[in-house]
Parts: sequence; C-alpha cells; structure tokens
Amino acid sequence: MTRSDKAPLLLIAAGGTGGHMFPAQALAEAMVRRGWRVKLSTDARGARYTGGFPHVVQVEQVASATFARGGLLAKLAVPFRILGGIFGAIRANRADPPKVVVGFGGYPTIPALASAVVLGLPRMIHEQNGVMGKVNTKFARRVACIACGTWPTALPEGAEGVHTGNPVRAAILERAGAPYIPPGDYPMSILVIGGSQGARILSDVVPAALARLPEPMRGHLRVAHQARDEDMTRAIAAYQEAGINAEVQPFFKDVPRRLSEVQLVISRSGASSVADISVVGRPAILVPYAAATGDHQTANARGLVDAGGAILIPEARLTPEVLAEQVALVLDNPHGALQMTLAALSYGMPDATERLVELVEGLVRKDEK
Repeated sequence: MTRSDKAPLLLIAAGGTGGHMFPAQALAEAMVRRGWRVKLSTDARGARYTGGFPHVVQVEQVASATFARGGLLAKLAVPFRILGGIFGAIRANRADPPKVVVGFGGYPTIPALASAVVLGLPRMIHEQNGVMGKVNTKFARRVACIACGTWPTALPEGAEGVHTGNPVRAAILERAGAPYIPPGDYPMSILVIGGSQGARILSDVVPAALARLPEPMRGHLRVAHQARDEDMTRAIAAYQEAGINAEVQPFFKDVPRRLSEVQLVISRSGASSVADISVVGRPAILVPYAAATGDHQTANARGLVDAGGAILIPEARLTPEVLAEQVALVLDNPHGALQMTLAALSYGMPDATERLVELVEGLVRKDEK
C-alpha cells in the first residue's frame, strides 16, 4: 500500500465565502502536516478560494444551491440539486470512508454532512460567527461537537459548543504578534478591507473621511484599500483629489504581510477578519455589515471591542465626520494605539487550529473505542 492508501481521510466541507474557506484551509494545512489525506467538498464559488490550500488536498465540487439567489424556477430546483449532491456524497463516502467529516457552514456543506449522518460517520461543525448560520443550525443536534470561533455563540436549545476560536491561515500565524510601530510623525499605513471583495460603503466613506484629517497627518498616510471593481474608479479619484497616497485594488493576495505592517485597520467584522486582526495584533475600526444574517458581524466584533482592541462604528452611524474623528483618535495617540494592539493580542487565539485538530482527533479516538 502507498502512504496515501493507508493514511486516514478527513473530509472538509465549506461554503463559497472567505469566512468559511479560510478556517477550512487552516485545518487542512494542519491535518496534511500530520500525515492525513484531506478532501475538500465545496461548490464553484468556494473553488475560487482553493489556491492557498495545500496542493495535495483533493477538491471536489458538489451539486448544491441556495434559496437566497435566483428566480422562482432556480429556487424550485434547489432541493433537487441538494438531493443530487447528497446521493453523490453517499456514494463517494461509501467507496472511501472519511475518518471524520467537518462542516464549516454554507449550503455546499449539506451533501457531506447529510451523507455522514446517513452513513454514521464521525462528524462535527465549526461555526465562525457569533450567530449560527442556517445550515449549521440544521445540523447542530446531529453532530458530535460544535466548535465555536466566536464566544459566546448563540446555539440552538440542547446544543453545546466548545470555544476553539477561529483558525487562521499559516501566512497569518507567521506574523502573529508581529512588532507594532505606533503612529507618529512618519509614514503611517492604513489597510481598508471589506470582506473578500471590498464593501461599497467603505469605498464611499473612507476616502472622504481621510481627506478630513489634518494636513500633516494626511500627508503621512499610505493607504491600501480593497474595493469592488465597480467602486475602484470612484475611490481612486477621491484619494487623488485629497492628495493621499493610496493603492486601490479589488483583491490583495498579501493581506497577511500588509496587516503586519499597518498602524490601523479599517474593516468589516467578518469572523476571519476579526481573527486575523487579533492574532497579528493591530488597532482596528470595525464597521459590521448591517445586512448580515442575524446581525452576526456585530456579534463577531463585540469581543474584540470589549477587550479594547477595536472601535465599533455601526453602519448607520458611518459618516466621513464620525470616521475621521475615530481615525484621528488612533493615529494621534501612539500610547493608546499600542494599548489597542496589546488588547487585540490578548483577545486573539493563535492556537485555534490546534484546538480544532484536538477535537477532530478526539472524534477518531472515540469512534475507535
């Protein structure tokens, strides 16, 4: 037998957003290092995020769908697409049974988790957000363990969670606790990230807010701003008009490096973003996405804000004036910015991946008894 034949198999299932895929990638990296075979089950959207996964991870695109998109006919077809995915997963998992199945949320996880229920395979889920997603909620009572990235997490009655924190990618861990240079009378970097593809409101408000800063401070700024394609021209023009040195791109492949070098982060409060910011340890201004299901981005931000590592501005209050005031508060107070960094580090859980690995291996030991 080859090494790949006898190595235990972990099946990871994750939906098509960075919030699901980045923690899944972290677990995949750790399990591959431990000699496991790892298979990733996702949809076409999720497949776009697989470039950072170890090359030995087998990626399978499953038939899945969501009721949130498409017209009436598309919505009527959703149950049939999901059923097709479930039957396909049952066949695959009978042929090559995983030792453990781990779901990270999103509709594409349904086939893998449902097949695990049918076949009686050890299974668990990881919930990144402070408010549990719809699919994870459906499976919460049908899994052996619920790993919670944000604490506390609102769970269905009768379900119990374990606080593991949100795993971060190896590129983030390499910069965990990177030395912080407090703001001062020299070039200062600001990173603006609004989720995997930017956020329109940040493209509208951040350039206008930074333009309101005092000229000496404004002249020291170096901004990296992640914006949607349709917002880039407008954002670039606003920065140029304000005389601010800014790099505006639809996606930064080197966010971990940029995060380690900044004096301030302005960001949405997706679970992965909050985890990255706290593990590296950087002062942040968080603007939760108001339309997030169950207002889960506010729940995600609360722990870091309460620890003193971030400032929370609700989207309804986000104006250039309010944001400029908070940015100036951080950049004009080196001691306070350093304290925010230390508070963020105290909140971060750089060992989240190891905690998740322990749960996975614990399910194997329990199953083998």
